[in-house]
Amino acid sequence: MTDDLIARLRLIRSPSIGPVTYRQLIARFGSAQAALDAVPDLARRGGGKPPRLVSIGEAERERARVEKLGGRYLMLGQGLYPPLLAQLDDAPPLLIAKGDVRLLDRPAVAIVGARNASAAACRFARELAHSLGRERMVVVSGLARGIDSAAHDGALEGGTVGVIAGGIDIFYPPENEDRQKALFERGLVLAEMPPGTEPRARHFPYRNRIIAGLALGTIVVEAAPRSGSLITARLAAEAGREVMAIPGSPLDPRAQGCNQLIRDGATLVQTAADVVEAVQPSKTRVASPPSEYQPQAEQFDGEAVEAVEMLLGPSPVAVDEIIRLSGAPSGAVQMALLELDLAGRLDRHAGGKVSLRAAS
Repeated sequence: MTDDLIARLRLIRSPSIGPVTYRQLIARFGSAQAALDAVPDLARRGGGKPPRLVSIGEAERERARVEKLGGRYLMLGQGLYPPLLAQLDDAPPLLIAKGDVRLLDRPAVAIVGARNASAAACRFARELAHSLGRERMVVVSGLARGIDSAAHDGALEGGTVGVIAGGIDIFYPPENEDRQKALFERGLVLAEMPPGTEPRARHFPYRNRIIAGLALGTIVVEAAPRSGSLITARLAAEAGREVMAIPGSPLDPRAQGCNQLIRDGATLVQTAADVVEAVQPSKTRVASPPSEYQPQAEQFDGEAVEAVEMLLGPSPVAVDEIIRLSGAPSGAVQMALLELDLAGRLDRHAGGKVSLRAAS
């Protein structure tokens, strides 16, 4: 198990390998070590130099640091990993958890909203989270100021999970240090980034996809247009989960995002009973993931590689469209894309789209 964890750490912490590429490598080669062995040759076939892979020593140091901090790893494809989150194409291959992982076995909903939320909205989020706990539902949020903090406070007794953008040992914002420590003791904190990582702007959308992916549905309490909370709601919708919103005054800019969501089809909710009804299993069905991956036969097709390169350009295009237009088998197209990716010549975008990276 330790050797496999180290190999997984080396794979996902390598700069050129993201969650989608990781998942495809494991699916194709069956283990992280086999994937590591294959990466250099795949990159050469894609027309690039072999990427730098994280060393065994680097991975060992991270593992020791997580253990010292009282955390543990949850690995995609294994039993403790949250089954709903595993359904995302870009699910994090490894999560670092500190707290009560049993909370991941219970149905969960996400509550998100404005950092500069009104006092009334914070009170509502806190009371709603508390009521959802009485319904045996776990509340997931992002340990940010405003609505997130209120939701965690209200749900602490009933069960709450905080997903952070930095390392498990980083408290952000600083005033939430006591709140995060309370979740270590009475809830659960999850981090995708390694210890010591200070959260940056680019980390928050990744954090948001985890919040949306863990939950049967996402509730937006208060949010301005183009806010991070609306990104979380969009990610929830793309994952086939329920999107819910609390209506607000049209005179308050912080309510415009929620009102827009409702106008676009989000479920209007006002009580915990509304939320439970919206996410009942008969309405939201997400299959459990496979417990392990089965290696696929490698499909290398030189003509498919040429056809894929010809179809790619600077504008993102869906992989399904590449498969259809190339006329090549799906496996051969996926292998060609994997090679280009590892060679540093491919960019992956939201919605399963890809583009050819401009030469530097």
